[in-house]
Amino acid sequence: MLRPMRFREEAVRWLEEDPDPDTREELATLLDLGDESGLADRFGERLQFGTAGIRGTLGAGPNRMNRALIRRVTSGLADRLNAVAEGAAARGVVVGRDARHKSDVFADDTAKVLAGSGLAVHRFPDPVPTPLVAFAVRALGAAAGVQVTASHNPPGDNGYKVYGPGGAQILPPFDAEVAAAIDALDSLGDVPLAPDDDALLWTVDPAVVDEYLEAALALVHRPDARDLSIVYTPLHGVAGDLCVELLERAGFNEVRAVPEQADPDPDFPTVAFPNPEMPGALDLALALAGETDADLVLANDPDGDRVAAAVPAPAGGWRPLTGDEVGCLLADHLLAEGDGGAERVVATTVVSSQMLARIAEAHGVGYAETLTGFKWLARAAADAEADGRRMVLAYEQALGVMVGTAVRDKDGLSAALVIAEMAAHYKTQGRTLLDALDDLARRFGVHATAGASVRLEGPEGRALVQAALDRLRTRPPRQVAGIDVVAVADHAAGVSRATDGAITELRTPATDLVAVTLADGTRLQLRPSGTEPLLKFYAEVVEPVGDGDVVAARERAAARLAAVSGAFEALALGVA
Repeated sequence: MLRPMRFREEAVRWLEEDPDPDTREELATLLDLGDESGLADRFGERLQFGTAGIRGTLGAGPNRMNRALIRRVTSGLADRLNAVAEGAAARGVVVGRDARHKSDVFADDTAKVLAGSGLAVHRFPDPVPTPLVAFAVRALGAAAGVQVTASHNPPGDNGYKVYGPGGAQILPPFDAEVAAAIDALDSLGDVPLAPDDDALLWTVDPAVVDEYLEAALALVHRPDARDLSIVYTPLHGVAGDLCVELLERAGFNEVRAVPEQADPDPDFPTVAFPNPEMPGALDLALALAGETDADLVLANDPDGDRVAAAVPAPAGGWRPLTGDEVGCLLADHLLAEGDGGAERVVATTVVSSQMLARIAEAHGVGYAETLTGFKWLARAAADAEADGRRMVLAYEQALGVMVGTAVRDKDGLSAALVIAEMAAHYKTQGRTLLDALDDLARRFGVHATAGASVRLEGPEGRALVQAALDRLRTRPPRQVAGIDVVAVADHAAGVSRATDGAITELRTPATDLVAVTLADGTRLQLRPSGTEPLLKFYAEVVEPVGDGDVVAARERAAARLAAVSGAFEALALGVA
């Protein structure tokens, strides 16, 4: 009985400080009903502040996203900025938000806590895409940025994303220092709140938006190639108006936005899940594209930091491109069309396709491979600049693309523009993006990739996630789908162990990722999601084209991929 009583006591204390009538009512109801499981779910754990910030389901208590938690998190951020960021008070913090439920009040609380702590605040007055906040941090010389967003999560979620002074997501140890400052806060009553008319609450100048658009427009290389019909959807998110304006400023005059999804709607009523990677998310866009005989479909996720693309398939219908296909197409196009030489660099993550390394080698440019997450890709861009080099493109397989470095994070709007120009350029040659993919396959082999996610909710789910990772670390398989294992890389331990006994130290920071390499070059990887209760699987096989028959090579690669992916998942989950 002690544990349930502790939850009740914590709930009562939380209720006394909670500034939101909605979550106060939620807690009061749980207490009145004696709903111990509901209280345990909200107070048995707490959302963790990580490198990208914090994200979770809306509701009361420390294990939910709510105004009390936002104030605590912001107080911890303000504490660390005032302690370690030079001139933070005057430089201030950029605060933006998407259009999700509670985003407006979360952003308002964020701004008032920051100003109450003596930090100037640059507020966007309306919902904005996440890349615009990242850009504004650098444009305004701010000490940090906060975007209230849950990106492509379900409608019942929200989140809080933090950028450092360079406009990139914060890195260790600053994230841990903020988390410690949050834990050290005793009472919300100790958090000062600025009034609505506080002199430190400023509005971002609209000129910043124009600066962003100009920076994106500077990425184009072939302004003469504009004969392209585009269907676009922001998936009920906040990127729609700005992305369409960017495309039209660049000269793409045939842009049709999906009317049912053009305006922000926090309920995302036309999609089961507001993620352009998910089956069905692009159905309305593809239908409109078919009706209008479009050349290209483009989509952003609800906060605009990811981009998806689809093109007409030769046999009819539409062919969505994977994140790896988009990233490799863009890299080859930009390296062929852009200015510069060997000082250029491209980058991707360890769970993305190995083709990018081969493209970089063919163009004689640098290549970097990082851990998952754009915080690491942005760091690779900064490291390149420090060495006198220039990041041309960085991408991750989950539809995240950073073209150039004006935005030090994934930016689905500028990426959409460059994809459109690339497609228009190939159209002038009587070719398509699928033709370009076939060319890459002939040059480097078919790189077939697949990803799968297993959602594991609650304490049991977390135990299953850990068990799967431990199983691969402590009892690695000798074979997968009949193919010998030649090495197992444990990124948490920082070593790769080959089956011949050789041990290689990994150069990436420690993270919860296990990678298995097979004798035929297949790469299989497993990690937990950093933002959702998911176990994420990745697989890649490379199939030589041989006699030039790309279709046959793709069929062979697909068969191999299906076999090793299924076998790997079964081994990791202990059902093989």
